[in-house]
Amino acid sequence: MLKIENLTKRYGSHTVVDDLSFCCAPGEVLGFLGPNGAGKSTTMKMVTGFVPPTVGRISICGHDIDQAPLEARRCIGYLPEGAPCYPEMTPRSFLEFVADIRHLTGTDRNTRLDSVIEALHLAPVLNQSIDTLSKGFKRRVGLAQAIIHDPEVLILDEPTDGLDPNQKHEVRELIRSMATNKMIVLSTHILEEVEAVCTRAIIIANGSILADDTPEQLARRSRYHNAVRLSVGANENLDQAQAALAQLVSIDGVEVDPSSRTITVLAGAQTRDGETWQEVFDLISRQNWDITSLQLETGQLDQVFREITGGSHA
Repeated sequence: MLKIENLTKRYGSHTVVDDLSFCCAPGEVLGFLGPNGAGKSTTMKMVTGFVPPTVGRISICGHDIDQAPLEARRCIGYLPEGAPCYPEMTPRSFLEFVADIRHLTGTDRNTRLDSVIEALHLAPVLNQSIDTLSKGFKRRVGLAQAIIHDPEVLILDEPTDGLDPNQKHEVRELIRSMATNKMIVLSTHILEEVEAVCTRAIIIANGSILADDTPEQLARRSRYHNAVRLSVGANENLDQAQAALAQLVSIDGVEVDPSSRTITVLAGAQTRDGETWQEVFDLISRQNWDITSLQLETGQLDQVFREITGGSHA
């Protein structure tokens, strides 16, 4: 288990991380989510032993990062923010260097090298110098070095930063595939990342934990949880449809976007799951409206994020 207790980091009178405590168990992908400057990267640096905490204790697989730093670090794979690599080396020479300092030898060394090169599609650039690579390829080289020794704990700081949509999808699939037997902590300010791969999310701001739950449960806090969104055909009177929907018993309001002819019916706080959907569906059937799309909202994590962090932008 990864266990963090009362973690605090101060620089002079400025507190960057303020009394954080949480655990992460095997099989979890923990999204560490917050606006820029929330203290995410500083926490990751303390967890991996790069920066000492002012106060607090960090235990990695039973090893105290302060009392047994080498034993703790052997359990960790770390992708720092910016994925720093030696620019004059090639991906091949860099990964071989990392394999050596991780004490990989023999068949295991070759197997792990081949595995990460294939998983991250590095073969086309293996013999180029790293400083000539695109930002996306540099990020993938950085991720390769983090997983080359098959660590029990994986700490990823903005793992898909700089990747195109296809590359992001590949990296997220890789993270999901590794999550079955690892503890993965993924620091990000990208809400899409949390929804795509995380089984749990911690939201921090100003160095403090504000929420700790699954992405699904966090989304349920959204005012759009169980809302019904419908697009009204061009032949229908949008104002009349809005007025009729506003009379439904189970709702908490109606929002209209005239440009897209879309109406969002907000579910009341005390309504049961599916109750608003059924009321809207029954009204559409009775009125025989021309509806071009109809969908049930599960909630908007970005709206919850803004409310929890006081309107800070991710």
